Amino acid sequence: MGKYFGTDGFRGTANVNLTADHAFKVGRFLGWYYGELKKRNGDDSAPRIVIGKDTRRSSYMFEYSLVGGLTASGADAYLLHVTTTPSVAYVTRVDGFDCGIMISASHNPYYDNGLKLINHDGEKMEDDVITLVEAYLDGKLSAFGQDYPELPFATGGEIGRSVDYVAGRNRYMGYLISLGMYSFRGMKVALDCANGASWTIAKAVFEALGAETHVINAEPNGVNINENAGSTHIEVLQQYVRENGYDVGFAYDGDADRCLCVDELGNVISGDHILYIYGRYMKEKGNLVNNTVVATVMSNFGLFKAFDEVGIEYAKTAVGDKYVYEYMKEHGCLLGGEQSGHIIFSKYASTGDGILTSLKIMQVIMSRKKKLSELAAPFKVYPQVLENVRVKDKSAAQADPDVQAAVAEVSEALGETGRILVRESGTEPLVRVMVEAPSEEICRSYVDKVTAVIRSKGHAV
Repeated sequence: MGKYFGTDGFRGTANVNLTADHAFKVGRFLGWYYGELKKRNGDDSAPRIVIGKDTRRSSYMFEYSLVGGLTASGADAYLLHVTTTPSVAYVTRVDGFDCGIMISASHNPYYDNGLKLINHDGEKMEDDVITLVEAYLDGKLSAFGQDYPELPFATGGEIGRSVDYVAGRNRYMGYLISLGMYSFRGMKVALDCANGASWTIAKAVFEALGAETHVINAEPNGVNINENAGSTHIEVLQQYVRENGYDVGFAYDGDADRCLCVDELGNVISGDHILYIYGRYMKEKGNLVNNTVVATVMSNFGLFKAFDEVGIEYAKTAVGDKYVYEYMKEHGCLLGGEQSGHIIFSKYASTGDGILTSLKIMQVIMSRKKKLSELAAPFKVYPQVLENVRVKDKSAAQADPDVQAAVAEVSEALGETGRILVRESGTEPLVRVMVEAPSEEICRSYVDKVTAVIRSKGHAV
């Protein structure tokens, strides 16, 4: 991760560590950079860059700042307005844009925001371009063989323009509807839109496919995104489904790149469940290329046991959809994701897409003529205990021979009945100790054993 950009873009508290000036400069760089690339390829046309935003109050400020920067550098800015992250990725890829920008802090509170940069293939921006953006933000840009203390402004007829491009969002909705293999007529579906980017899109898609659709948390006011709503507060949808007798519920996060489900009994269906349900469906259909589903090291141990029982192989990546997608792309895998509900169907999308995920779960329900609880039943979730230990030095704590010995002892004792995972936090001075086992008591005892060694060796703060 860089100074400003992490695995999911440039994120921070609006106008504190992510300011309107940052957005203007990001726009200035992207407009100039893609213009230079085009010129060096003999193309004098203006770069075309598409922008979407979620419902945070600050998203409008960042949108206007980006447009100012882009047009000042000679690029044309196409505005999708309030829309989802996956829609920006789709439009960027399908409509031939040089790049895309999504303004969102995903599942974070309204006072945070972020800039997600998307390349022309609809994927997360390449690291070398991100490095150049960061260098420009710090006034140290060197590109195309020379230094740029500042970037030139476009003048005259080369100044860019902004274009209303709501048609792109509508085309994305049509694409989702076209993926519906079954009519949802007769199904009562509840949607929790987190007062976020999916608030108009999701309902329209489900109604077009025939579902009796009921929506909660679809009244954004700029400050209520993710507030006691959406996939980070799934208990709200659980209660709504139970009390109203719906067949299934789907909860999205603020930018709708994640989806968690609720079955007809009100039980949570996590991202791990989704990987199991759709992975098994693909295998039974003969469509699971490489017979492999890509998960992360934090997926529940029960997922891997369930895959073993049905003969599905799996890969485990580092935590982060970026790493899941990179593995999928390199190895030609079609299904991967995270426990949080960030699921990637690479045949249909280049990023996680919450609405697409819900449509795919509906496809299995309709095809198999089973309730969601029945589809999820074979996957037994293992109890899990996770403890974060604040330490002086993450690497030193993990490398300590006594800590490693304690971890090895626990791993040997668990054998095939569970697992231990010790890893560093990517953003804080923490070592995370996680154990999954047949009972919470076993988990707790083994976590305590390892954390006690970390503390006794003087690593804890």
